[in-house]
Amino acid sequence: MTNLRFQVVGEAFKKKAVEVKAPAERPYEYFGKKVFNREKMYKYLPKDVYEKMVDVIDNGTRLDRSIADAVAAGIKQWAVENGVTHYTHWFQPLTEGTAEKHDSFIEHDGKGGMVEEFSGKLLVQQEPDASSFPSGGIRNTFEARGYSAWDPTSPVFIMDDTLCIPTIFISYTGEALDYKAPLLRTLRAVNVAATEVCHYFYPEVKKVQSNLGWEQEYFLVDEGLYSARPDLLLTGRTLMGHDSAKNQQMEDHYFGTIPNRVQAFMKDLEIQALELGIPCKTRHNEVAPNQFEVAPIFEETNLAVDHNMLLMLLMKKVARKHGFRALLHEKPFAGINGSGKHNNWSLSTDTGVLLHAPGKTPIDNLRFVTFIVETLMGVYKHNGLIKASIMSATNAHRLGANEAPPAIISSFLGKQLSELLDHIEASDTEELFSMAGKQGMTMDIPEIPELLIDNTDRNRTSPFAFTGNRFEFRAVGSEANCASAMIALNSAVAEALNNFKARVDALIAKGADTTKAIIDVVREDIKTCKPIRFDGNGYSDEWVAEATSRGLDVEKSCPVIFERYLDKASIDMFESLGVMSQKELEARNEVKWETYTKKIQIEARVMGDLSMNHIIPVATHYQSKLLKNVENMRSIFPKEKAETLSARNMKIIEEIAERTAIIEKGVEDLVNARKVANKIESEHDKAIAYHDTVAPLMESIRYHIDKLELIVEDDLWTLPKYREMLFIR
Repeated sequence: MTNLRFQVVGEAFKKKAVEVKAPAERPYEYFGKKVFNREKMYKYLPKDVYEKMVDVIDNGTRLDRSIADAVAAGIKQWAVENGVTHYTHWFQPLTEGTAEKHDSFIEHDGKGGMVEEFSGKLLVQQEPDASSFPSGGIRNTFEARGYSAWDPTSPVFIMDDTLCIPTIFISYTGEALDYKAPLLRTLRAVNVAATEVCHYFYPEVKKVQSNLGWEQEYFLVDEGLYSARPDLLLTGRTLMGHDSAKNQQMEDHYFGTIPNRVQAFMKDLEIQALELGIPCKTRHNEVAPNQFEVAPIFEETNLAVDHNMLLMLLMKKVARKHGFRALLHEKPFAGINGSGKHNNWSLSTDTGVLLHAPGKTPIDNLRFVTFIVETLMGVYKHNGLIKASIMSATNAHRLGANEAPPAIISSFLGKQLSELLDHIEASDTEELFSMAGKQGMTMDIPEIPELLIDNTDRNRTSPFAFTGNRFEFRAVGSEANCASAMIALNSAVAEALNNFKARVDALIAKGADTTKAIIDVVREDIKTCKPIRFDGNGYSDEWVAEATSRGLDVEKSCPVIFERYLDKASIDMFESLGVMSQKELEARNEVKWETYTKKIQIEARVMGDLSMNHIIPVATHYQSKLLKNVENMRSIFPKEKAETLSARNMKIIEEIAERTAIIEKGVEDLVNARKVANKIESEHDKAIAYHDTVAPLMESIRYHIDKLELIVEDDLWTLPKYREMLFIR
């Protein structure tokens, strides 16, 4: 085996599962071991400081900086007892990843020695270089100051020997340069708006919380195979590669037996995640080969977002320990399902879940319908913005590919709920209504117990489906920060609830009964948001036409979709709620367009490099071997027989010549298209140029490369093939 490809494939076959020793305790006993949670706060903080911290976390009161030193002392004591030597402000800049700068606890003692110190000042804020992170022009190179500020609602945690402090990240002039700051603002907005509406039904409600339960899909590939694919290494996806003869068509991978090496990886990942307070609950094989999923129990949205970002970091680290690379790109392999991140979203009060039905009383049911309808109102009014919140250069490969929701936002409610809303819309009375709960279904097999059937089915083609007591936002990308979708969704719902309350209060002020006023406004909103409701096949061409007629956003171009952030309705909503200013929105869009351009630019460069330095040399080398074979045949056999015997080789020789010529011309066109696009000054226009002129050329080049893979001699092909990457254990 002289080919590197064969060497790494051979090594992959030899790999065994890494033994993972679980802690002696049961999972609930070591859950949160590395987190400064309430249990640790109670132990390490003075009683009055503990009570003030609980008030900040539970009630959103402003943190009193006077207690910062006491909190820092308690955290430091706990951290040092756990072997910590460094600390970092852990934040989420607009890079889609996380950022951290580690500082040690040591300081000069003034006597020529060192002491370990960690003050409240160091806990509360630091000053990262804001000009070195994407800012959309808010910060220039000569305007470097930015601030990271502690978020006490998300507990500090330990990674290796470092104390990690979740923080927001803002510019010197106060604009948010991260995802957490606007997320916290929108969570406060939805809390205020939803609590006010709750008081129509339950005056005792004090707080409404947005909840999130994400489902993280990912691929695993052997590290050696990953390293032998420059496209995977540099772009996160395979820019070329012919389908494997067997991929997912047998439907035998989904929920199948987890391979031993993967099981060991999952076990290791879960142990470390549980120690960090991430409540992992589910693990299984996904639809595509080598694709898997991990999902936690739902949590408060801010904490859930932090935990998802932390888990993705942890996943990559643990995967390497087991000889894998974790792939979070939405479409690392063509021809099989890509990866998403389903965001199960709901609202709950300090007394119960607002989207849970059926209720025990008619008022409960009216509350349920009110919050369902106003959620639909927010999604309907801002369906283009909500699509923009989950769109990216990578997720664009997955959406609308008959494996994930289409790039059109709609909501599936199920038969019972749809019929209920239709009944309310058509009724001219102010009657309250009841809803059926789960129904029993008895099988004709005596040994099988009665099954409880949900009052809604599932629709896998719907991007925003109601699934019993929550909405499942299925269009979020695998490598995305969940905060982007949650900022848009919670803001849209908060605005809808504020609007709902203003109209109900106006009717009450005119003398209307409260219940009648609520039903009248709900009925009006049911009619208004009806276009967003769709229970059919989201993959059909007919739906695209129908969605267009309904006035829904059907745009597919990623850079154009980003424009929805700058619609007047979007700016007005974000500014009125205090989530983001127009300046912040404009800056973020500059970052989005620039990021899109750079990702396509990198892919195009890698495509050109692999085409000219891998594919064409290999193909022409094989072509030379065939030419030598034809030459030898002609020297041995009579002319006619030689022509007959070498006909197949001549056909392949000609095909290689034709396809390599097309690839060379394609690469030349690709380079020229990039040069033209790169001269465009506007980030918006440049991104559109890359989408319209550069990206399509790569697909054309890939087509011919994949055809060459089928005809070039196997032991000459240098890049690991799909059949090797997707089925090696």
